Parts: sequence; structure tokens; C-alpha cells
Amino acid sequence: MEALGGNGAFWGWKLPEIRNTKRPFPSKSKSSDSSAESTGSRGYRFPLKQAVTASSLALTGDTIAQLSSHWRKRKDSISGSSDTSKDIMPSIISDHDWLRALRMTSYGFLLYGPGSYAWYKYLDHCLPHQTPQNIMLKVLLNQIVLGPCVIGVVFAWNNLWLGKLSELPDKYQKDALPTLFYGFRFWIPVSLLNFWVVPLQARVAFMSVGSIFWNFYLSSTMSQ
Repeated sequence: MEALGGNGAFWGWKLPEIRNTKRPFPSKSKSSDSSAESTGSRGYRFPLKQAVTASSLALTGDTIAQLSSHWRKRKDSISGSSDTSKDIMPSIISDHDWLRALRMTSYGFLLYGPGSYAWYKYLDHCLPHQTPQNIMLKVLLNQIVLGPCVIGVVFAWNNLWLGKLSELPDKYQKDALPTLFYGFRFWIPVSLLNFWVVPLQARVAFMSVGSIFWNFYLSSTMSQ
């Protein structure tokens, strides 16, 4: 499907061309094909570009969340001074939670990037035609399947790093449903645009750009 990026490119994301070449010895051609399968060229390949993109933007969203939170707290504590910004910035940098930033970055690289890309490939395999019915069904499945999975995994990942797995059920009970329902208002229109006009290879990148705003909210929720 050309709509999914066939020979085109989107933001530099392009699938490599695979051309059939004639070989003088058929036996070597068969051997080459079997060798290609054993090396995984026709099997699973870790989506490195999607993983790097997701991790970079997860880090960006978390950084924005931390900086804005520190700024508000420091600004409230320092008032009536002409050198407010000079006093605030060093303390903001020194108070930055780098372990929290690493948690979000590793989540994007190891889980969200590869997982969401595999999910989008699966949806395109099951619903290959770009009809209005298929697009709406993809959006619906994205919200009722991927959405809860993302929230469940990111909360578990965060509590695992903090050594607070025993508190995970309370975290789910307190924040999971509000986060999910709040996300519907943001992700439904974003997902609609994603499935409608964005090629498969660029969907993780597009959704990760939206995740800058979402991760701002998600990181703030997880840190409470």
C-alpha cells in the first residue's frame, strides 16, 4: 500500500527496497534465501529507529514536566527579588531527578517504541484497506487495547524501578482509570490523524511527538 509508505518517505523514514537478483546457480540462490531467513531478514527485527525516537521524546516530555514543576515551586518560594531567574535556574538543574528521566527513557526505548510499532503493524495486517470503517475501528482498538496496556505497563515499570511493586494495585486503583479517560480526549483525535494520513514507518514518530504533551501529564501523575 502506497498509503503506508511503499516507495515514499516521511520525515526520513523509508523502507529499504528489496530487489530480486538473478544468480547463475539456482542452488546458491536457495541457500542465500535460507540464510537470509536464519539471520532474521524475514523475521523479527528490533525497530531501532522507532525505539530511539520514542525514548528521546519520552525523555523530552519528562524533562518538561520536571522543569515546569521545579520552576513553579522555586518561583513561589522566591518572591520580591529582581534576580529571581538567576536564583531559580541553578537550583532547578541541581534538583533534576535523573533516575526518573532514565526510567522514562528506558520505557520508551525498550517497551513503548517496539511495542507500539508491532501493534500498528498488526492492525495494518488485519485491516489493510484505508476505508473509513477500518480507520475508525483502528482508532477504537487503539483506545480500548493499546491505551490500557500502555498505562498498565508504564505504571508497573515506574514502580519496579522504585522498588514499590507492592504499592502497584493502589496506584492502579487511584490513577489508572482517570489517566485512561483523560487520555481519550487527547489520543482519539491524534490516533485518527495517525491512522488516516501517516505511513506505518512514521506512526511511532508521530505518536511520540504527541507524547511530549502526554508524557508531561503522565510523568506528573506517576510522580505523585
